[in-house]
Amino acid sequence: MAEILLSLTIIGVVAAITLPSLTGNINERTWNTQRKALYARFSQAIALMPALNGFGTLIEETDSAGSTSIEDTAAETFVTSGLSKVLKINNICDNEHLEDCGINSTLVTLNGSTIDTPKTMSELNPHMTDNTVIGGGFGVPYKQLDTKAAAFETQNGESILAFYNPNCQPAMGETSNYAVQPKICLNFIFDMNGNKGPNTVGKDIGFMSVLYPTDSAVVAPNIPVQRASSTANQQDAMSICKEQDSEFRIPSQDELASMFVNQRLINGEMVTGSTNYWSATLYDSTRAWTQGFSSGGRLIHARSSAFRVHCVKR
Repeated sequence: MAEILLSLTIIGVVAAITLPSLTGNINERTWNTQRKALYARFSQAIALMPALNGFGTLIEETDSAGSTSIEDTAAETFVTSGLSKVLKINNICDNEHLEDCGINSTLVTLNGSTIDTPKTMSELNPHMTDNTVIGGGFGVPYKQLDTKAAAFETQNGESILAFYNPNCQPAMGETSNYAVQPKICLNFIFDMNGNKGPNTVGKDIGFMSVLYPTDSAVVAPNIPVQRASSTANQQDAMSICKEQDSEFRIPSQDELASMFVNQRLINGEMVTGSTNYWSATLYDSTRAWTQGFSSGGRLIHARSSAFRVHCVKR
């Protein structure tokens, strides 16, 4: 009897040690499978839409005291009048009732910080609406609208927070530096299990961006928690990612644009200073595109130059 009790005790101790790890691995595989399926459904839906810009109402009103306000239904109208026609949606919530669609008031970022869930474009990323940054040295001045987010629930149970730019611009075959902000039509923050935990980026929460109103690019960079790397040339940047993990690579220019928009979800705060990251997208055989995280500038640099590296999972 004593031997049986001892064996059961040992089994219990081993189970207590290994069970959380096994459960975590199962959850991670489940979330990764859901993320890929969600990305596939959204990519198919966006491809069915003739154009992504022009939805919604933005009416500027001035009251008797001279105070100006904007009636904003842009994101909500895009979901109700556009996206719901090509994607199965169960419930749509305006900016005042996001929680009714399973949107939690806070989330945990990739680096472990807790932030308030953004409800407007400027809360998501102030560089998206700051006219002193957008277009400065990267093309014509451009004023992004500070639109309110809307939310919806999919038929599969995901909770989606949608940020919308009704004036987004197409790709023009740019051959010089330019600001990426005008190219962002949509940004989604998705929670694959609603109010249930852990409400953490990289686990049940992720983000997805759509660039260009026609011939749109849908990207959902899967960003790992990784050790910081120093600056490197573009060729070495690819090696740095592969050395960390065989499944790591440097992102495309559109994936980097999504990471720029959602940098608070990655870092818990806005990046400051001169912070350009290498993309895998080549301009020609000797030059490649980089993405500025403090300006939004999409820039061309010699591949031999040294810039920062941020990896994504395949």
